[in-house]
Amino acid sequence: MNQAVKPEKLVVKVGSSLLVGDDGRPRRQWLETLVEDIAKRHADGHAIIIVSSGSIALGARKLGLDKGGRASLADAQAAASVGQISLSSLWSELLATHDITAAQMLVTLDDMEDRKRYLNAAATLENLQEYRAIPIINENDSVATDEIRFGDNDRLAARVAQAAGANRILLLSDVNGLYDRSPGSETGGQLIDFVDQVDETIMAMAESESSSGLGSGGMVSKLEAARIANLAGIELSIISGKEEHPLERYERTNVGTLFKAGDGSNARKAWLGGRLTSSGTITIDAGAAEALVSGNSLLAAGIIGIKGQFERSDVVEIINADGRTIARGLAEYDALDCAKIIGHRSSELEALLGYAPRSAVVHRNQMVLV
Repeated sequence: MNQAVKPEKLVVKVGSSLLVGDDGRPRRQWLETLVEDIAKRHADGHAIIIVSSGSIALGARKLGLDKGGRASLADAQAAASVGQISLSSLWSELLATHDITAAQMLVTLDDMEDRKRYLNAAATLENLQEYRAIPIINENDSVATDEIRFGDNDRLAARVAQAAGANRILLLSDVNGLYDRSPGSETGGQLIDFVDQVDETIMAMAESESSSGLGSGGMVSKLEAARIANLAGIELSIISGKEEHPLERYERTNVGTLFKAGDGSNARKAWLGGRLTSSGTITIDAGAAEALVSGNSLLAAGIIGIKGQFERSDVVEIINADGRTIARGLAEYDALDCAKIIGHRSSELEALLGYAPRSAVVHRNQMVLV
């Protein structure tokens, strides 16, 4: 991490495998060195946000649950509700030794996907920054469900950074960064130090499983976080957290994988691009896909199928004929009317609908390519 010339907003994500040992207890000595790194940056005027896993792992030990508390959703929820108290207390205690006030924020996927709640979270983060408190953020696993949850704190960190208007994200990992193949394979792997864009080639390098078994993330979730960060104009790095003083180590060695920030010019589009849920899908033909890439709106003529019961202004995924999501946007029609006009030219829509049609099914100003 290069020394910043002026104060910046930094999100630091800490995973369960780094924070909790094999015995289910906090790795306190290591954590103290991380807090020292954070306190130094805080004293230099930087605004720090910590996204911390660990509540399930800590709670599982106290409740004596198998598989780190992840044997079932019910176990995970119970472990999280017990472990979150310990996790928050731990961070509060260690930050207090540096005269830093800790704040707790538990969020759900809906808090980041609903525009009004997202803006409320952004306002809270801004207020905490004014008071020079450091938020400790975690997913509210005690109420999250399998269907409606982040499922990992990598993507949560990216969405929180977006809401906070952060400059950069550091994902502390049990590896040095992204490798072109598994570093544990017979042929070894080469560390990729810079990624301009998270495309299919980069995604193919990822392994989907967390190596420790304690956490819920893996390299796939980190790359998805990097994609969200890129859309929001935020620089993201994956760095090793295995050694003590991980932030100081990165600043000194620059070993890790840095993902380039995009321009982040449109906050609403960045929010759309970073969403993890949608109300439906619209499948389009090759011609329409080319038109979207060229900056055009989605017209009914290019649609070949829809799925879901979406209403006007709901978020929809736009997918190509191969089933790959290429864009996300706000629907100008509900699903019922959209079904009536599939494949029809704009001149035919009024007769089909019985009212003056809107100019597009998804307007380019309410859409982002992903």
